Amino acid sequence: MRAFGPVPSRRLGRSLGVNNIPPKFCTYSCIYCQVGRTTGLSYHRRAFYDPDEVVGDVKHLVEEVSRRGEHIDYITFVPDGEPTLDVNLGLEIDGLRPLDLPIAVLTNGSLLWREEVREDLLKADWVSLKVDASSERVWRRINRPHRSLSLSDIWEGMRVFAGEYRRALTTETMMVRGVNDDEAELKAIADFISELNPHRAYIAVPTRPPAESWIEPVDEEALNMAYQIFREHLDGVELLVGFEGEDFAYSGDVERDILSVTSVHPMREEALRALIQKAGAEWSLVEELVETGRLRRVEYKGGRFYLRHLGFR
Repeated sequence: MRAFGPVPSRRLGRSLGVNNIPPKFCTYSCIYCQVGRTTGLSYHRRAFYDPDEVVGDVKHLVEEVSRRGEHIDYITFVPDGEPTLDVNLGLEIDGLRPLDLPIAVLTNGSLLWREEVREDLLKADWVSLKVDASSERVWRRINRPHRSLSLSDIWEGMRVFAGEYRRALTTETMMVRGVNDDEAELKAIADFISELNPHRAYIAVPTRPPAESWIEPVDEEALNMAYQIFREHLDGVELLVGFEGEDFAYSGDVERDILSVTSVHPMREEALRALIQKAGAEWSLVEELVETGRLRRVEYKGGRFYLRHLGFR
């Protein structure tokens, strides 16, 4: 399942996802990651899937969704790992261009020191870069990068990319209580992001079950402090802390829709019930998926979430 959705995105409207990386290959193992701990920590690019198959899966889903009158705002590379680890990323973006839909890539930016990665991302219409820390100590604690990576190299790569990119560049800073929420760290983060001059700078908090159970989102006071600090350095600052909504699309096969969406996007129970109702199905299908181990039900911050068990592919 290399395509899923569309799902409601707080940044991109209705986003049809591209899952071009198998779980869980990434350059980071972020403590807050909704997909869980990284099992394939790497910084070497390679081919994971046949790019023609990735493009074909996306085109097929776009056709299905369009037949049902569903709207798509973006095709978004937001996989089970770091999308730029895929050496075929640029080819896949090229292959999707005939669909005449804007293409977004959500990346942690850790490979932007490589020229070929920057060239791939220059093809996208919307790029999000992760900037969670300004100091080496905090970066290694919150993002847990591959030991061969260098924060200074990554920042320089981001600077070069920002100077070359002429489309919608955004950043995202995930705040975790007691990790990267002190005033000095936030000022340094905002100062660096200002060098990139992004279209939007998002401040986020964990809203879905994280990789580490001890993770806590910051409180309102710290969030407000971060917002005010960012506003002193940047235009276009937005908080990314709200519920994304329940407007998930139905493509015709509700079981497939549930399993493909929850493989990269844990669903709140309210959203899952809305999808079941739209499909004319029964909640017993969800219970069966949980009982057979294909779907996991977890509690977090007073909410109930459903995630696909990564052992089932």
